[in-house]
Amino acid sequence: MREERIYRSWVGGEDLVKFRVVKTETDLLISAERDLTKEAMDSIKRYRGQIKDYIVNDPKFESSLEPVEIKEDAPPIVKDMARQAKVANVGPMAAVAGAVAEYVGKDLLRYSAEVIVENGGDIFIKSSKPRTIAIYAGSSPLTGKIALKVSVDQMPLGVCTSSGTVGHSISFGKADSVTALSESTSLADAVATATCNLVKDEGDIERGIRFARKFEGIKGVAIIVGDRIGAWGDFEVIPVEGSDPIRG
Repeated sequence: MREERIYRSWVGGEDLVKFRVVKTETDLLISAERDLTKEAMDSIKRYRGQIKDYIVNDPKFESSLEPVEIKEDAPPIVKDMARQAKVANVGPMAAVAGAVAEYVGKDLLRYSAEVIVENGGDIFIKSSKPRTIAIYAGSSPLTGKIALKVSVDQMPLGVCTSSGTVGHSISFGKADSVTALSESTSLADAVATATCNLVKDEGDIERGIRFARKFEGIKGVAIIVGDRIGAWGDFEVIPVEGSDPIRG
């Protein structure tokens, strides 16, 4: 059974055309200037195929929770996942959702000047206007009430969220959400995972921020544990009630 993605009912961007594209485990919600379902599906098939084919010949790429060395002839998306995972000291699949969102999003920029790709809470954004991104943090009372406003000059931008209390992904931490921002969506995904692994309770919020901000290429981080939030970076934190996670 496919996991219900409650937060998707919040996704705005009403000035764009919104469409969903699903290929087995890959489930993307995309906003663009027009419906690009066919182009997005072609892109998804290409990158899923590259990752799956690589795993057949190198199974540890899928199973390792630590960085791995990869083959020289690996496709670019595999090299990117492995490189950013090594930076964050996590397994390469910790970067897969962000990588797919970014690579599909950049393909779609050939057809639309504005593209937003959401992949399980990991987002690639290229927009001609500022966007605000609300944070889904499970049962935290801050869910949907905290938004990060990012400016046009920061884009294209990856905004990725990891959680120790939401979803089925492996996490060794207890943060309700850790959101990392980077020009590399793969790096944002990997660092969000690594930071989330460190945060066991609200007392670790500052430690998590110090950890995330040491990575070159990370533009910001926001951590939510229960009713507490800590944030650092080149964005504005906006209290939001009843608004969309992504809106103009």
